Amino acid sequence: MKYIVTGADGQLGGRVAENMLNSVSGDQLIFTAPDPSRIPTEKQQRWLDAGVELRKADYNDKNGMIAAFTGGDRIFFVSSIINGPKRVAQHKNVIDAIKAAGVSHLTYTSFVGANRPGYHQYVLEDHRPTEKYIKSSGLKYNIMRNNLYMENYVTVSVILAMLSNNVWGTNAGEGKATFIAKDDSARVAAALLLGKGTDNQDYDITSLNPVSERDICEMIAQKSGISFKYQAMNDTEFHDYLTNLGIPETTDGDYSRSPVPFCTNDMVTNEKGIAQSQMAVISHDVEKLTGHKPLEVQDLLEKYSYVWKEKLTSSRQIH
Repeated sequence: MKYIVTGADGQLGGRVAENMLNSVSGDQLIFTAPDPSRIPTEKQQRWLDAGVELRKADYNDKNGMIAAFTGGDRIFFVSSIINGPKRVAQHKNVIDAIKAAGVSHLTYTSFVGANRPGYHQYVLEDHRPTEKYIKSSGLKYNIMRNNLYMENYVTVSVILAMLSNNVWGTNAGEGKATFIAKDDSARVAAALLLGKGTDNQDYDITSLNPVSERDICEMIAQKSGISFKYQAMNDTEFHDYLTNLGIPETTDGDYSRSPVPFCTNDMVTNEKGIAQSQMAVISHDVEKLTGHKPLEVQDLLEKYSYVWKEKLTSSRQIH
């Protein structure tokens, strides 16, 4: 059996790659990236020494992907990093290439709400047509619908607050979410890639205890000693808060001033979903597929404490 991991250079795909390397022999693995040369040489060499094949797979190049995927049996397909129609076109390229290469099963990373009425997050306009295309492809599949990543709220939200005089701005209000850690998402992905799921079944990937952004803000304020101020905003106010920090409207925008790789359309609609209690879905699929309960926000605070510790260190040096 040959397993393919796409996006092995990324934060989620990289975690999946390492999980697979700990589960099967390297000669059963094909890792792909749009530009393998950007992967650190030491990591590349470790993979190659283990017997892994590292191949180039650019989502804009269908023929190149057919070559990269040929010889594989099951594939983990991580969604593209852009938003909008270009992303949907890329995803169709990937699915067509998977089919043409003779791969029999794919696992795709979607987003909570893609199968639910009344959810209008910006990214769902990409995931819904992708899911539909997968289901019409004739391929066996699993779709994992990840909730919002915890890491974004213990790093990105903190960074934005520190750039805003410690004002933690959001339009999430007092809504709660079952945020998911990327480590848990990656463990689920590896389990599905290894065939531990049921063919043609979808899974919601969430934690078990809904928390609000106010809760997270207060956790980090207590742990860091920084007086973060949680400020509930309406959609327009939050949009302006993000725009003033240099974050563009879409992923086609100018990121030269942006402190984060996200766009305002994505962030505003995600937070609105929290406010509307849409992101508080509770699923036991993580434990069902991995045998372990998912991490909760407090489990990540120490790991990512460098975000505020660096700020405190530089502040002390200035004074």
